[in-house]
Amino acid sequence: EVQLVESGGGLVQPGGSLRLSCAASGFTFSTNDMRWHRQAPGKGREWVSTINTEGVNTYYADSVKGRFSISRDNAKNTLYLQMNSLKTEDTAVYYCATINRGRNYWSQGTQVTVSS
Repeated sequence: EVQLVESGGGLVQPGGSLRLSCAASGFTFSTNDMRWHRQAPGKGREWVSTINTEGVNTYYADSVKGRFSISRDNAKNTLYLQMNSLKTEDTAVYYCATINRGRNYWSQGTQVTVSS
């Protein structure tokens, strides 16, 4: 029932920008905190950012602070991650996630590759 579908990944040069979108369904989106995570090759899954239900409170990992911006549109049931000043170290599969009724749910993941 819970579905999280990402889009917006791709190849970008260092210093460039991308915006990821996560379309949610199967639960009451407006009452759930949402998160972004990523996993680089050979590494574990890393937490990137969290946003509360109204979008007022946001939190970021130190590695992306000042470059990434999380937002949400509750009317559209959509979560966003604006990524600016991208570095090669940002190359990873990115996932959106939420906790619903005590369980973690994850998107299918989208590849972001930062390379010249």
